[in-house]
Amino acid sequence: MNKHLKYIIPAAILLGTTSIVNAQNRVPVPVKDTSRPAVKDSISKVSDLEEVVISSTRNNSRIEDLPMKVEVLGKEDMIEESGIKPGNVASILGDLSVIHIQNTSAVSGNNAIRMQGLDGKYTQLLRDGVPVYEGLSGNFGVLAIPPLDLKQIEIIKGSVSTLYGGGAIAGIINFIAKTPGEKPELTLLVNRSTLKETNVNAYYAEKYGKTGLTFFAGVTTQNATDVNKDGFSDVPRLRQYLLHPRFFWYLDPKTTFVAGYTGTIEKREGGDMQVLDHAATDVHRYTEINNSERHSIDLQFTRKSLGGGALSVKGVGSFYHLQNNVETFALLGNQTSTYGEVSYHKTSGRHDWVAGINNTGEIYHRAKGDSTLLGNYRYNTTGAFIQDGFRITDQLLAEAGLRTDYHNRFGWYVLPRLALVYKPVNNLSIRLSGGTGYKSPAVFTTQTQTLGYRYLLPLSAGIKSERSQGINFDGNYHTSIGKVDMTLNQAFYYTHIKDPILPVLQTGGQGMYLLQNMPYAVNSLGTDTYLRLALDGLELYLGYNHTVSRYNNTTRTNIAFAPQDKFAGTLAYDIEGKWRFGIENSWIGHQYDDNNQPTPNYWFWAAMISRQFGEHLTLVLNGENLFDARQGKNAPLFTGTVTHPEFAPLWGPVDGRIINMSLKVNF
Repeated sequence: MNKHLKYIIPAAILLGTTSIVNAQNRVPVPVKDTSRPAVKDSISKVSDLEEVVISSTRNNSRIEDLPMKVEVLGKEDMIEESGIKPGNVASILGDLSVIHIQNTSAVSGNNAIRMQGLDGKYTQLLRDGVPVYEGLSGNFGVLAIPPLDLKQIEIIKGSVSTLYGGGAIAGIINFIAKTPGEKPELTLLVNRSTLKETNVNAYYAEKYGKTGLTFFAGVTTQNATDVNKDGFSDVPRLRQYLLHPRFFWYLDPKTTFVAGYTGTIEKREGGDMQVLDHAATDVHRYTEINNSERHSIDLQFTRKSLGGGALSVKGVGSFYHLQNNVETFALLGNQTSTYGEVSYHKTSGRHDWVAGINNTGEIYHRAKGDSTLLGNYRYNTTGAFIQDGFRITDQLLAEAGLRTDYHNRFGWYVLPRLALVYKPVNNLSIRLSGGTGYKSPAVFTTQTQTLGYRYLLPLSAGIKSERSQGINFDGNYHTSIGKVDMTLNQAFYYTHIKDPILPVLQTGGQGMYLLQNMPYAVNSLGTDTYLRLALDGLELYLGYNHTVSRYNNTTRTNIAFAPQDKFAGTLAYDIEGKWRFGIENSWIGHQYDDNNQPTPNYWFWAAMISRQFGEHLTLVLNGENLFDARQGKNAPLFTGTVTHPEFAPLWGPVDGRIINMSLKVNF
């Protein structure tokens, strides 16, 4: 429970989709392979859609050839979402099945990403295949990535620690940046919402012979808003500045070198509205300030046709600074992170090999003025991995992988994985995968941020890593009934985590918490179902997800803020090149708070209209939470005094109805 802040549940929490989901109307559409729907942008031109290649599996395979289930939000999805939610990707991720997004602080902007009903610390976030969101830098504002800057988002659910090491127990989310195409591209976007948010984004890309450039710049401003009129901000004051240039050198047709810089500066302030209006008194004085800087430089080298395979070399160095003030208490920290990787991919006969080594470094130092009891640390993890995809028959593919990691403090990890895909007939795909994983102890997680670092003790000497086993299954059937195109998908999954780490209140410790291994396990068991029907430009989508995630203690405590049931429906209509209409709803049910008490169920409705004028201008009117579902309608969001408020844990939206309009110009 966060004792000091209100935090916002993002507006759109809908279900559904496998593989590729439409960001505007959140509707999947099938393409060549029946296991994956494609972007809804052109239902009438399904056959013209580009082939989707997945990089998160390290072998750059077509999505239909993968033995593990991968979901992709493609280029068209990013284009659509950039006009609906230009500031970040939280909304579009929250629309995916088995993913629940919870904004844990109205000031910090951090989001807890719960995949398969598990806590956010078990999901690994990548940027172009590199884990740059670890430690302190992965605990604040990680989803503030504008969709206009992205080519696609790849999601793998279930354990993939064999490929990416610790933290990938529930799965990975890989944000893939755009690359320059054959034609120059320039896009300008302006957006304004009823919650006083303004976004101005610009993207440019072009090739110049043997060189190329992509350049993104974005500014987001938002004024503090008290939606429920209790005197405290539900939406913080925000000033955010982003810069992301990348330079490409095409040394020859087989060799590419890429160098990029990513910079983000954020200033957030929330709390007592009277203080934010510059009218503080001895009574009205509660505020939280969250200022951060994130700078990283990345280098990538790719050489194809080397010994019959492809060599990839990646390196990233990043620096992150955070100033988080809650009244007079300050968390001030600096983190330096490094990552280096060399991998080699080769196809030989029926085998598809991937092998590599990598090294991850993380150095944390308390800055001058820090009020916490946390200490400095220096972590280093070295790993080696190998994977073989063996095509047993034309219908059956097996993929086996093994990884070994060594952590300088927590020791050795050995991680095997096995996956299968079977296609008995053209319209049916069946996938089964299982693997192991681990999460080394970390002081900066969504759990500790929600608790508050004022009350946290340093890691104990005897703490050990969490270990996991997981299994995923899904079947996908695609057919046509007359002129109606139909896709039916059914998935099941199970994850078991030993020695989970939770904060424990210390007796006689003046309200201080210590992270400790629990003597029980975590179990997450779930099923996900969706049905999609399409006829010309009309499309209907129905999805249902059921996940039970609990601690295996005597009371079988439910994992907090992980809804056990979600239902979603979407009806969309597209007039190609002119109009797009969509209406969607979702039902969020059987969710529990951090005291293991059930929370009220609620419906969420959204609608949008998009009008395209020629090839260069698009106008979007979007409405989220149309019937104003808000937690503040059920109970007060804070108790105690105005001077020392105690904020309630959130299970639903607090920002209410939001209407926004965007204008996008393409040159």
